[in-house]
Amino acid sequence: MDTLRLGKTDLRVSKVCLGCMSFGSDSWRPWVLDDDDSRPLLKLALDNGINFFDTANVYSRGGSEEVLGAFIKDQTQRHDVIVSTKVFYPSPESPDRLGLSRENVLKSIDGSLKRLQMDYIDIYQVHRWDALVSIEETMDALKQVLKSGKARYVGASNMRCWHLADAQLAARDQGWGGFSTMQNHYNLLHREDERDLIPFCNGQGIGLMPWSPLARGRIARAGKDHNVTVRAEDDAEVAEMLYGSVDDPILDDVASIAADKSVSAAQVGLAWLMHKGAVPVIGATKSRHIEDAIAASHLILSENEIERLESSYSVRPISELPWAPGQKEDPRLGE
Repeated sequence: MDTLRLGKTDLRVSKVCLGCMSFGSDSWRPWVLDDDDSRPLLKLALDNGINFFDTANVYSRGGSEEVLGAFIKDQTQRHDVIVSTKVFYPSPESPDRLGLSRENVLKSIDGSLKRLQMDYIDIYQVHRWDALVSIEETMDALKQVLKSGKARYVGASNMRCWHLADAQLAARDQGWGGFSTMQNHYNLLHREDERDLIPFCNGQGIGLMPWSPLARGRIARAGKDHNVTVRAEDDAEVAEMLYGSVDDPILDDVASIAADKSVSAAQVGLAWLMHKGAVPVIGATKSRHIEDAIAASHLILSENEIERLESSYSVRPISELPWAPGQKEDPRLGE
């Protein structure tokens, strides 16, 4: 698989990133694979040129980091892969604490490094914006992480454009460059970030690595029955909240183009994101999920096909996962 430079970093990453949320323990989520079932998928990705792996300390309560770290130690050289992980949610070392306080950032990086069996992380990402901690405190903590050599770059995720701008200004006031990457919610069914966040990232040279590139599987299932997988059933309520009706006309366009080109719907959805200059973070519980991503990296969509895919889009609410920091569900509000 071809590689590209991620934003203004010196990281050369594969055109797709393998997200490791589905690796760890099914005691965390029913569709998560254990170590033995995860390894063949990680090996398939690595053998086919995918060198970019994304995880988080909250996935399987740290189990995802453990599975990924053990695999990399056994199967390749550390310098041959790019690894990103995240901080915000409770972790094994801080099960009763979450957020982006200095204490949690500095404690969590050490926990992630231990579970990953690594001396450094390529991209250390904040999982969400924290409305209860000053951005100056968070950015100063991340600066310390970089100065310590425990991370090469820091990245953002799940932010509004003004959040990211505020963070970058705080970092520059502290004498450094701030975030180098953005893992945002971007796919054919959710393009609201095209208004401001994505242009801002492009202008600042911040690399885009969208999560849920196939809209929780809806794009991959275009033209097929709904809720045909364990994860689709588990995610049905969240997917409806994020994307609305399962009969979105965009899915008809995806299915039509996929049929015309004799490829899968997933390949079309991923190829569209790559055309936009993004590095999609794919999830995988079956080998075909990785095979589709590999094939998508070679799929060329014509300008007419891209126009067809985009023409049915209608403005929709900016996505918000089940709760956001600072809302009433945030357990810190009870402290």
